[in-house]
Amino acid sequence: MRQSQFFTKAKKNSPSGELAKNAQVLIKAGFVHKEMAGVYSFLPLGLRVIEKIKSIVREEMNTVGGQELVMTSLQRKDLWETTDRWSEERVDVWFKTQLQNGAPLGLAWSHEEPITAMMCEHIHSYKDLPVYVYQFQTKLRNELRAKSGIMRGREFLMKDMYSYSLNAEQHQIFYDKVIKAYLRVFDRVGLGSDTFVTFASGGAFTEFSHEFQTVTDAGEDTIYINRERNIAINEEVLGPKVLRELGIGKDELEEVKTAEVGNIFNFGTKKCEQLGLVVSDSNGEKLPVFLGSYGIGISRLMGVVAERFSDGKTMLWPKAIAPFSIHLISLCTDESMTSLVGEIYQKLLSAGVSVLYDDRPMRPGQKFAESDLIGIPHRVILSKKTITDGVAECVDRINDSTTFIPLGDLADHITSL
Repeated sequence: MRQSQFFTKAKKNSPSGELAKNAQVLIKAGFVHKEMAGVYSFLPLGLRVIEKIKSIVREEMNTVGGQELVMTSLQRKDLWETTDRWSEERVDVWFKTQLQNGAPLGLAWSHEEPITAMMCEHIHSYKDLPVYVYQFQTKLRNELRAKSGIMRGREFLMKDMYSYSLNAEQHQIFYDKVIKAYLRVFDRVGLGSDTFVTFASGGAFTEFSHEFQTVTDAGEDTIYINRERNIAINEEVLGPKVLRELGIGKDELEEVKTAEVGNIFNFGTKKCEQLGLVVSDSNGEKLPVFLGSYGIGISRLMGVVAERFSDGKTMLWPKAIAPFSIHLISLCTDESMTSLVGEIYQKLLSAGVSVLYDDRPMRPGQKFAESDLIGIPHRVILSKKTITDGVAECVDRINDSTTFIPLGDLADHITSL
């Protein structure tokens, strides 16, 4: 992509009224556009990051046997009444609407009920189990507070997976696999060292759950961790009973601020019993199915990474989710040299490298400032001097190092990264 063709432009100043650092830097750099409190549009740069995160999550969900689908966002009242989760007293984040004939509809905040009802048409025998399905979908939640940028939105992109198992043992085996898969996801996006599997309340889902919490001062949660024993407990469930079950004392725990980036819930058989999802065993006896639910906030994850890898003025994306692999910056003004830079750009594209090419007639200082803000980890600088010397200046922002690579070797050098 040539930067001169972007319809988005980096802003000189941070947006007014935006308190969260992630939103400030992402809006300023042209990754997202704020529609209203808690509602953001993803612009071309931001969408590229979102798609990189989705690709990583998709790989890991497929690895554990997940099958991808997409459900509708419109939800039937009767399904949620069956499980006692339609009323605002039970679930306080509903957005609701109605058809023109007055029939009420819910706008998806989660999908346990609709997916389970759908499975009633596809799962009948123990031979049909287990089944693992997942989707990437926009969720709508009427949050009371939405002051954390894309870390807590009223509209957000989520990956939600649902497992249907024959018995508790089969369910637990998969549940443990998902925990490991989630940890691989967070490691791949650059948050692995400070993300903890956390014992927590299940809220409107179940009595207890496991959350994946990333340490950050911008987080809205408080958890207690023991790094040596890899134990983490959400403040909301910290008490004598939980401490006794985990075999640890409160004086052994460190208090930290965190942001939730994922969660998993064990519903047991209750929800499937409520919705009539049963299977016949080998003797023809009817058995209820075990349900598990597993979520990762894709857009929230992007926001947490932005918080962790930005100082408010500059950004440095982890390589795996950077919008482009290379930021090619031309400082040339001579037409013949500009033409040569264009040829180098095309060679990089032909080698399969994703490149953002800053071909704009701007001052070097402004180009570098915007490049710092966009946050691509590798930068290639071409100027009159470097081209005269037959080299390209290659900057590795992750390791804070600079090397000069012969122009003829540039494509091979970049692909080796």
